[in-house]
Amino acid sequence: MFKQKRTIFLSIGGLFLLGVLLYQIPAIKSRVDWRMERTITYVNGVIHPAGPVPTALPETAVVKQETNTPLPTRPVTVVPQITATATPVPLPLQVFLPPPAFEDEKKFPNNCGPATLTMALRAYGWTGDQFNISKVIKPLPDDRNVNPDELVYWVRNYAGWLNADYRVNGNLTLLKQLLAAGFPVMIEETFIFDKPFWPNDDLWAAHYVLVTGYDDSAQTFVVQDAYHGPDQIISYEKLEQDWEPFNHLYLLVYLPDEEAQLSNIIGADWDPEVNRQNALNDTRAATVSSPKDAFAWFNYGSNLVYFERYEEAVAAYDTARKIGLPQRMFRYQFGPFIADFNTNRLDDLMEITKYTIDLANTYSEESWLWQGWALYRRGDTQGAIAKWRKALSIRPGYFDAINALKSVGVEP
Repeated sequence: MFKQKRTIFLSIGGLFLLGVLLYQIPAIKSRVDWRMERTITYVNGVIHPAGPVPTALPETAVVKQETNTPLPTRPVTVVPQITATATPVPLPLQVFLPPPAFEDEKKFPNNCGPATLTMALRAYGWTGDQFNISKVIKPLPDDRNVNPDELVYWVRNYAGWLNADYRVNGNLTLLKQLLAAGFPVMIEETFIFDKPFWPNDDLWAAHYVLVTGYDDSAQTFVVQDAYHGPDQIISYEKLEQDWEPFNHLYLLVYLPDEEAQLSNIIGADWDPEVNRQNALNDTRAATVSSPKDAFAWFNYGSNLVYFERYEEAVAAYDTARKIGLPQRMFRYQFGPFIADFNTNRLDDLMEITKYTIDLANTYSEESWLWQGWALYRRGDTQGAIAKWRKALSIRPGYFDAINALKSVGVEP
């Protein structure tokens, strides 16, 4: 009997040790952590049900919904559209760039940014994988978001023989022009989960894909999708619909000596200031033509933030929130935080950052950062420091959190 118990005990111990060893493998660890975290998120959602994105607090609301076209709090100066002077080159009816070796995001959940960038880099002969990228800009699997400027930072600092940049206000014709010139294009678009993370989950999220081809006869693009698989086919209409919520952002990886060619294709929008001015004009026009389009108002607000026109941005964002935004919107785009802070709407800033933190099961470093700034402006420096440290714990090396701490004389 003793020997039998000893054998059972050793077997259990061996299995436990094997489990511990397997857990050290990054791909296995990330999947186990992801399932555990997803379970915790769902339980948290049962205890604290997620509602819709909160509208602006009554005492801080800046804009009222008009019958047809809501207006900002002050008149908007519409600058004439600035366009490229280059003569467009006739486009081929179809282009299919050689797809790079596929990189599967499911090895490391929430990793579509590094995985998609991996494929863009492989088009130039890079031989690394998504882990080379994520360990720098997204070391924790629970970090839900990678911003485009982080992707650009990685390329410029860790693949220095290449360059990268991004712009907003892209369109389908520009995508085709870039593809015809041999440039695959990363875009940020809508993703729909197949299973809810909490009760009443609207399933909406952000996602990066790499566009590698188009076919005018079928009205479709070919995209390399790190989640759904290689060579996915998406209609022109669907891609445009999914692209809009992210201000039509596109990111390019290129050789330094290809910059002149890219500048010629993109035209005046290669200049970031001109690009944002054109985006501002186009999104303002979209709010007039489609006044019930929440994404048009949100994009308009984001372009106003770029030009530090914060009161108008608050008005645009408030209108978008009143029309209705997806639950995860503030997980990926933070213009409303910046606009609230710069118009001293601290109650509202605390409200929308808390909503995002609760929804993300605390993993939203940008929300913690801006909660810290709200507390700092209220005179609670110690509370602000705690929030900034929390942001830094979620994203080690987070530049904005480090600078915030240093601004009050605290070493990270």
